[in-house]
Parts: sequence; structure tokens; C-alpha cells
Amino acid sequence: MIAEGFASVMLDPFVILLIAIGVVVGIIFGSIPGLTATMAVVMFLPVTYTMTSTQGISMLVALYIGGISGGLISAILLNIPGTPSSVATCFDGRPMAEKGEAGKALGTGVIFSFIGTVLGVLILIVISPVLASVALKFGPFEYCALAIFSLSLVITLTGKDMVKGLISAVLGALLATVGLAPIDSKPRFTFGIVNLTAGFKLLVLLIGLFAITEVVKYAEGVRKPENFTIEGNVKIKGVGFSLKEFIRGIPNAIRSTLIGVGIGILPGIGGGVSCMISYTVAKNTSKHPEKFGTGIMDGVIASETANNATIGGAMIPLLSLGIPGDAVTAMLLGGLMVHNVSPGPLIFQKSGSVVYGVFFSMLIAAVFMCVFMLLGMRGFIRVLNIPKNYLLPIIVVLCCVGAIGDSNRLFDVWGVLIFGIMGYALIKAKIPLSPMILGFILGPTFESNVRKVSQLISRDSVFSHPIFCVFILVTAVVVVISLRSNKREREALSKEKQ
Repeated sequence: MIAEGFASVMLDPFVILLIAIGVVVGIIFGSIPGLTATMAVVMFLPVTYTMTSTQGISMLVALYIGGISGGLISAILLNIPGTPSSVATCFDGRPMAEKGEAGKALGTGVIFSFIGTVLGVLILIVISPVLASVALKFGPFEYCALAIFSLSLVITLTGKDMVKGLISAVLGALLATVGLAPIDSKPRFTFGIVNLTAGFKLLVLLIGLFAITEVVKYAEGVRKPENFTIEGNVKIKGVGFSLKEFIRGIPNAIRSTLIGVGIGILPGIGGGVSCMISYTVAKNTSKHPEKFGTGIMDGVIASETANNATIGGAMIPLLSLGIPGDAVTAMLLGGLMVHNVSPGPLIFQKSGSVVYGVFFSMLIAAVFMCVFMLLGMRGFIRVLNIPKNYLLPIIVVLCCVGAIGDSNRLFDVWGVLIFGIMGYALIKAKIPLSPMILGFILGPTFESNVRKVSQLISRDSVFSHPIFCVFILVTAVVVVISLRSNKREREALSKEKQ
């Protein structure tokens, strides 16, 4: 099966061409705010109908890899995450660009995206049956504990003012409650508006908080005699960073890969959570946590390695159990079925050569992604030379198109504008935006599972769920470490002022 899968990909020039096209299109979709990897897969799914199983699925996974990786471009250059998986890349990628290190930030993101993808695929190949069996043991208790653990990381993301950070997280969780309630599907906070019954989309929230807020911030100071463009003629030597810096980032990359794969294998979580968790873990374990958010490589490494490793993790339950790990793999599930590949425990017996062909396609797509993005890096940096009064209106239009395309609702454009104004007001109040995103993502997971747990707790003891107990214990440890880290950060800042 391995030999047949290898031959079906490596010895077929047309498959190689399809993978290359898929990666390029995916990078374009990922780099444009509002046009995500999910949209790329959805739009190109009909194109693969007439192809063979290996050809069609290879193109779809190439779109997936290119789309997730492409999000770092706009995150670093424009402070706008191209995909939800690139949110944490903005935290240090953009400050690096503002310091004249755009080339270094892009090079770091591309190389470690490649590493995360390759390691994630290798883990997928080697231990997917074992990890899939573990995922089967996750029920309401385990998902509830996982959500509590993830929400505990808000303490790290709050910055200097924990109260304002918690306000941001609670606000994000409250926004996630708009629409139909889980379990009983009762409408909440809809105020009689039909469009609110579907709730707010994560993409709409991200575009508003990052893209529109950036435009409003620029508009505020447009009359000031200030140069709003950053020097884009950056000299890039090699990939932008030294071998010593690369070696120093390897432990961070390995840890972030494991986090990305672990989060990816849990259905419904996705790269948006994995990049945030990886970033906060990197900050907690760093000797200099106060430097995170000021423009350091470690933040970009953690985010980009984790979100690309999530690709391999998300494919594990998809192939082994037929359960999609995120929105993109949900689309890939449809693609597999269209090409008569039935995901599940018997997939290796029934379609083993196709599955191994997909594995080789993912590795080739990772190589293409790395090559194309490194070759285009100097061109990407030239975006910084474009005056923002020309660039930002185009971005707003593309964002609105992306918002409409996600759910085909004009209402989402109004949502983007409202969230943009709200984000600007929060920045003025010095309330961080990142805890709001984490609260918005994890709020529904926590709510739906805690309601299930409340129904089961009367006849099922928490001590009969060892995974739940482990997560709660780890959460307590993380909270203590995070509080100590915040205390050290405040002490370091006070010493600097003195």
C-alpha cells in the first residue's frame, strides 16, 4: 500500500502539478483576510469531481496546507490574521515588522510552519491509531475539563491588568451565547432579529477586531504629519534568521508541535485554539515572558508551528474515525466521500493506497509551501511600502467579501463593522483583545459540555474519569504558574521604570 501510494503521487506529474496549484491558491486565500482555507476547499471541491481519488484529495489537502500557512503573511505585515489559526502570530509578528524585522518574522513563520506541518504529518502516519483510540474516550466530562484548562490560559493573556483581561474574556464568552442555545436550541439575545439566531461567526469577529480596528486606528491619526508606512526595503540574508536562532527555537517548536497535534486530534477545537495555547505555554515557560508581545521570534515560532501541526492532528480522527477535527476537515470529509473513500477504522483495508498517497501529498505540499513562500518573501515585504490610505480600503472590501462568502449573509458585514468599532473602543480602554477571542472560541465548548455534565453528575462520579481529573490538576498548576509569571512580569516592568 505504501509503494502504491508513493507511485500514485511521485510518479504522476499531473498530481504534482495539482499539489503545486493547490498550495499557491491556498496561500492566496490564507493571506487575504476573510478568505480562509475552508473557503478554498469548498470552492475547489467541485473542480475535483472528474479527477481520480488520489488526484482530487491531493489537491484538497494542498489547499488546506497552503491556506493555513498563508495566514501568517497578513498577520505579520498588516496585523490582520488571514485565518483564525494565525491570531497569535500577530502578537509578535507585527511588532517585529514595525522594528524593521519583517523579513526575519516571515522567514521564521515559513520555516517553522514547514517544520510543524512535516512533524504533524509524520505523527499522523506513525501513531494515528493510538491517538484516535484516546480521542474516543473523550466525553462531556473530558471536554468540559479541556475547556476549563484552555480558559485558564486567559490569565497569561491578560497582560499587566488582569481585571481588564478577564473582562475581555467574559465579553467574548457572552458574544458566543448569542443565537440558539446548545442542547435545547432556545433563542438567546436575539431581540427578535432573525439573523441573530445563527449567532456571530468567528471569522466575522476576527475581521472586525483586527482589520476594521486597524483602519479606524489609522483614520484617527490621518491628519497628523506622520509616516504610516514601514520601511519595506529590508535586506534578507538567507531565510531571515541565523542558525543559532534556529537551534534555540527547536525546543519551542517540538513543544508547539505536540500541542498542535494534541489539540488537532480533538474534534471541534481547531488551529485557533492550538496557536493560542501554544503561545501562552511558550510565554509561561520562557525566561523572559515580559518580552512576549514586543516582537520576538519565540512567539511566532510557537504560533506557526502549532497551527500547522494541527493539520496532521486534525486528519487523525478524520481518517481513522470519520470525525472531522475542524471546519476544513469537515469539507475534506465530503471530498473523501465524493471520491468513494470511506473514513473509519477500515479505511486502510479498503483504501490503503489512497490514504498513503494523501500522506505523501501532504509532505510534498509542505515542501512546495516552504519554497513558494520563501521565494515570494521579498515580494511580500514590499506590501509595507504601499501607503495605507491605498491599501486599507482594498482590505476592507476584501474583508467584507470574505464575511459575506463565509455564510452568504449581508448581515455579517454589519457585524464586521460593529466588532471593528467595539475593538477600537476596547483598545482605547486598554483592554486586550486576545482573551476575548479565546473566550469566544471556548465558550460554546464549555457551555454545551458543562450542561451535559450537570445531567450526568447525579449518576456518574468525576473520579471515574481519570482524564477529567488530570486536566483539572493541570489547570490548577497552570493557574499558579501563570500568576507567578504575571507577578514576575510586573516586577520586571517596575524595575525598568525605576
